Amino acid sequence: MNSNYSIAIHGGAGTLIRGKMTPEKEKAYRSTLKLALEEGFSILKKKGSALDAVEKAVIIMEDSPLFNAGKGSVFTANGTHEMDAAIMEGKNLKAGAVSLITGIKNPISLARIVLEKSPHVLLAGSGALEFAKLNGFKLENEDYFYDEFRYRQWQELKDSDHFQLDHSDKKDSKFGTVGAVACDVEGNVAAATSTGGMTNKNWGRIGDTPLIGVGNYANNETCAVSCTGSGEYFIRGVIAYDLSCLMEYKGLSLQNAAEEVIHKRLLKINGDGGLIAVDTKGNIAMPFNTEGMYRGMQDSTGKKMIAIYEE
Repeated sequence: MNSNYSIAIHGGAGTLIRGKMTPEKEKAYRSTLKLALEEGFSILKKKGSALDAVEKAVIIMEDSPLFNAGKGSVFTANGTHEMDAAIMEGKNLKAGAVSLITGIKNPISLARIVLEKSPHVLLAGSGALEFAKLNGFKLENEDYFYDEFRYRQWQELKDSDHFQLDHSDKKDSKFGTVGAVACDVEGNVAAATSTGGMTNKNWGRIGDTPLIGVGNYANNETCAVSCTGSGEYFIRGVIAYDLSCLMEYKGLSLQNAAEEVIHKRLLKINGDGGLIAVDTKGNIAMPFNTEGMYRGMQDSTGKKMIAIYEE
């Protein structure tokens, strides 16, 4: 048994400048983060699995229009929504992921069904939706995903070659991926990540989120990781697995490995973003190289925090 169990969540990183956000909006973000954190933590407290805890935390953020995942997903160049998600557990290295899916309220739950009920790891597009229907998922109408703010964002970029990571005001651009990592009483770790991708994205672009070892990874030998940031750079740096490798082969601590990949390796190729990670002793790391990252953590020693900016 593991005496220290813990959970960490993120709601995206980026240029989150203090004072740019209205107090109401900040309050809304903090209260949704708090809800996701508490719901995930209560599962761990009842000796539930890390996998259940991370899925639950991500569902709550997918159900909020505040985050670029699920309900709050951004518009593509064609005015549709294409969502990606991945979930993984560290005990048997089982993983499930979906990409380029539309109409699914909680992509993370579909990824979980891929993990549990299919012989595959990653399903995409119409095939993934076929699999969803076979497993009883109902498709939501387009208007479920409609958000006025996201729509205006898209209108500003529409018919141009520009695409964008979430916020319209360049001084306030953020990467709205959501994610959770947890370590349960059994010492098992798990990670879950979900995103709506880039505003005005073209050609079926896929970021780091649904790629195992890139935006999401879990291994009981090392840690569980969920990333958020400019996906192309995370893909090129194989960031989540790189963190795990630094622990496994170099013997680095969770914190040191996390800082190495975010503050050195990612920056070296001009990538920006952040990650949350947990090891099998319940330690948590949440580094980011942007102005801010929506994040929170709670553990069984009584430590709890929710933050947006550099503390």
